[in-house]
Amino acid sequence: MKIVNRHQLNWKAGLCVAAAMALGTTMGQSETVPPPRPPMQARSMVITTHGVVGASQTLAAAAGARVLEDGGNAIDAAIAANAVMGLVEPESNGIGGDLFALIYIAREDKLYALNASGWSPKAMTREALRARGHAAMPETGIDSITVPGAVAGWHAMRERFGTLPFSRILAPAIRYATEGFPVTELIAADWKSGVDKLSRQSHAKQLYLPGGEAPAVGGIFRNPDLARSYRLIAEHGRDGFYKGPIADGILRLMQEEKGLMTAADLAEFEPVWVDPISTTYRGWTVYELPPNTQGIAALMMLNILEGFPIATLGHNTAETLHLFIEAKKLAYADMLEQVGDPRLARIPVATMLSKKYGKARAGEIDRNTAKCAVLPADLQHIAQLPGSDTIYLATADREGNMVSLIQSIYLSFGSGLVAPGTGFVMQNRAGLFTLAEGKANTVAGRKRPLHTIIPAFMRKGDTKVAFGIMGGWNQAQAHAQFVSNVVDHNFNMQWAIEAPRFTKTTFEGCDVEVESRIPEQAREGLREKGHLVTAGNPFDSKVGNGQAILRNAEGVLFAGSDPRKDGSAVPANPAP
Repeated sequence: MKIVNRHQLNWKAGLCVAAAMALGTTMGQSETVPPPRPPMQARSMVITTHGVVGASQTLAAAAGARVLEDGGNAIDAAIAANAVMGLVEPESNGIGGDLFALIYIAREDKLYALNASGWSPKAMTREALRARGHAAMPETGIDSITVPGAVAGWHAMRERFGTLPFSRILAPAIRYATEGFPVTELIAADWKSGVDKLSRQSHAKQLYLPGGEAPAVGGIFRNPDLARSYRLIAEHGRDGFYKGPIADGILRLMQEEKGLMTAADLAEFEPVWVDPISTTYRGWTVYELPPNTQGIAALMMLNILEGFPIATLGHNTAETLHLFIEAKKLAYADMLEQVGDPRLARIPVATMLSKKYGKARAGEIDRNTAKCAVLPADLQHIAQLPGSDTIYLATADREGNMVSLIQSIYLSFGSGLVAPGTGFVMQNRAGLFTLAEGKANTVAGRKRPLHTIIPAFMRKGDTKVAFGIMGGWNQAQAHAQFVSNVVDHNFNMQWAIEAPRFTKTTFEGCDVEVESRIPEQAREGLREKGHLVTAGNPFDSKVGNGQAILRNAEGVLFAGSDPRKDGSAVPANPAP
């Protein structure tokens, strides 16, 4: 509460600083001296040269930093932090879910992209689901489950770029799962909101509601089943999950709930290394994962916005916000219509990312009036799904390697189903397919659904930024806002992450939600243009939370961590 009050008191004073930063030339953090800290910024950046990890729970960030101190690199640290996150924030992520990563390897000066999103069971066809009584894709339960991709992603990352064995990488998570950890404030509240969902299955209730209740703030939670699962992965790598006891637990769940997944669906799954997609924005290159993710929408937004004088219009003014909101509608309309699994659908990526197309779409924006309908697609169930339960983390080591990683089980506590004896809940990613016939994202066997989760990366010369902001359909629009904060307004990493944001998680209508830290004058200006504005909390979870790490040409790391979550950026100590 103290942070919120301080923001409210300092907001007017901070506007002049933000405006001055916005109207000046973009110095860019590639310069030796970073931009000034606004007085309303909640916390300082973490600045170091020995490596840093940012995550939405501090124990996870500290675990990653410890791995760096023990000789691991940014890839090892990302896996270690993610493993702890799966334990301490189980409503949002875990090894029952999927993973995407952008990995920058300094010695090669190259960015790699990993798609570790799982496919649907081979038997999960449109016809089979209709025969099982579904008129639309289920959002919970056994038919919402796809093969989890996270552990296959860990294995691929460590095998190609890691330096430490899984036994050392997973050691912090195994110890916390065995001995227990105190539940943090915001996670405790999210956990409590999942009680009804967890109570529907005996395995989930027994695991996540000890004594019949969600853990309270500071309550010690232990998960020995997850510790056993992590030990199996530490010993056997990928096969420790997709074969053997963990796979047996998943298949037992399928038997109990009459699911469609088979042993072959698990054993034959592999993640894929893909080429990142990118666009330029005022001299910076911004990278996202290609379809089947929504990352292309962030790049399309930037192409649309590049034609407008965002810096001159100012940060979070009615004029700037209107342009962002309208660009969001246009980019998301195309994303929903076109994006699916590229193995099974032809996706016009080059056209969607062309500057010519971005300019044409920008020409459709009326700068004085909001458009309430721009969608070409039949949205069906997908239009209102929140999908906000995700974690994002970023790591960087002293050698210059960086990882931007995102991982999720989709909706809070995923499918609501725990595979017996495994210690984790299964994701409900199949809920993002559509049962409509002939769409890029129509459900089919061994197909990856349209994915909300996206990590990101940007660079200008020798300056590089690993960043991401989670939150379902909020993510692409939040990425565009972050990039603009850095490029148009010259914000430092912490302020670029924590500055107030808007979000529009629906795909039709003129509704938009903003944090109450956005000035009333700007909100009223949006209403005059036809937007239906709702003001949320000053630090609102609906706009997602993120992490960001910038490495400059001198090798200095500047890390920002979102105060909308329980986490922080934790620096590594130098090796003795």
